[in-house]
Amino acid sequence: MQTAQWIIRKYLRKRIAVCVIIAVGAFALTLGTRFISQRSVNQQQIDALTFHSVERLNKILQPVETQRQAMLALVGQPCMAIHLPLRKLAVTLQTVRSIALIKSGQLYCSSALGARDVAVHSLQPQLPTSQPLLELTTDHSLLKGTPILIQWYPASADGQDGVLVSINIDLISNIILEPSPPLISHVSLNVGEHHFQHEAGITDALVNDGDNVYTRASTAFPFSVTAHSPGAEQLALRNLVSELPLAIIMSVLFTWIAWLATAGRLSFSREINMGIAGKEFSLYCQPQMDARMQRCVGVEILLRWHNPRVGWVEPDVFIPIAETQNLIIPLTRYVISETAQKLHLFPKDSDFQIGINVAAPHFKNGRLLKDLHQHWFSCHPIQQLTVELTERDALHDVNYEVRSDLGNHQIKLAIDDFGTGNSSLSWLEMLHPDVLKIDKSFTSAIGTDAVNSTVTDIIIALGQRLNIELIAEGVETREQAQYLQRHGVHLLQGYLFSPPMPLADFPQWLAEQESRKN
Repeated sequence: MQTAQWIIRKYLRKRIAVCVIIAVGAFALTLGTRFISQRSVNQQQIDALTFHSVERLNKILQPVETQRQAMLALVGQPCMAIHLPLRKLAVTLQTVRSIALIKSGQLYCSSALGARDVAVHSLQPQLPTSQPLLELTTDHSLLKGTPILIQWYPASADGQDGVLVSINIDLISNIILEPSPPLISHVSLNVGEHHFQHEAGITDALVNDGDNVYTRASTAFPFSVTAHSPGAEQLALRNLVSELPLAIIMSVLFTWIAWLATAGRLSFSREINMGIAGKEFSLYCQPQMDARMQRCVGVEILLRWHNPRVGWVEPDVFIPIAETQNLIIPLTRYVISETAQKLHLFPKDSDFQIGINVAAPHFKNGRLLKDLHQHWFSCHPIQQLTVELTERDALHDVNYEVRSDLGNHQIKLAIDDFGTGNSSLSWLEMLHPDVLKIDKSFTSAIGTDAVNSTVTDIIIALGQRLNIELIAEGVETREQAQYLQRHGVHLLQGYLFSPPMPLADFPQWLAEQESRKN
């Protein structure tokens, strides 16, 4: 059987499970978002580096291209006549190491060395050629062995005449090809089948170090730039460690929000609220018998709950939870309202008692009287209402002016389960109840040697001395009924007479009792 603690633990486990899922989700989402964001940033930085490297080299080569016709016009002229203009032109092109003029395959004039007579083929085996050529190679004349980028412009159809421009790529490589660890491990300039890296020189093949390769080609000149990187994703993964504090903070924040948000939704109090709103609670009643007259003189209204989501829930489960979750007053209000709507099921007799359980907090600030005026008195009942004050709550919550008002409205006050809770003689003196209900634990002790058997006699004697009406609950045997009658307790309630029944069944039960009596 489900207990209140079991129900509460069940919903607490659900709530914790939701919060754990939210925590894990927030943690993963934060890391995932940061990973995607960092990966995008890394990729943008890689793209930007290759783009800017290409653009910088374009800007170096473009002035040379712009002076192409001016340089070609000098081919064939005597070196003595054009050496000075050639040197001035080389100076204006700041990254150019030298400009050489070739006639019939012979280098005859250099901006750096003046007049010469050297076969260009001996300096650069790939020259002369009839097509413009951009080539990565090494210097064989000025700074021998250093890397240079040469630009060949043919001046004749057979390619034997032309201009050879040597660009000092080694000096500008630290600007164009400088790596950016850890994002970029190294950058390569690719021209034809040759590759150049800063501080690594010219190679015939790209270095295969397992990194990802990102290549961008120039649209203006026949070269490309390749960036070698561990990869945008790999670097983003490495960076996740630094994102852990943020992920933890976000996880804690969302868990706290989820904990607050689920306080109402994933709790049994929400089930009770839903039950009230959906009228899932059913009213039952248990007859109260006058043992002398052998007739029913009243009923106690009881509550049963068939929750469509979890099945039948025992009153011993949902009542304590309703009390701890401050829902006992709405639940009692529901009972008062529903009972008032079904008064036609009971005898239209002012002596017929209808007992409704009310918790002590309901007496505060006149709330009980407000609810009675709204739901009970508005139906103009004929039957006698008895408010049964339960002892589970401390009775100091009871407003004693409300007790007086109840009497003014001809409403009886009963102390339910007397002797099991917070009542004492002082409370009896202050409340002046009309009825004491002897708890079934004392009734069941009748005829035994249990201590409760003695307490039963004391309660009976106390009620008789204070002239308070007594009702014994939990009467299950004729021996108990006879004992109570002998001791002056004539109003009895229990399974001996009838178990709790749905309100709709009460008229038929009452009719059968009357016919059996007659």
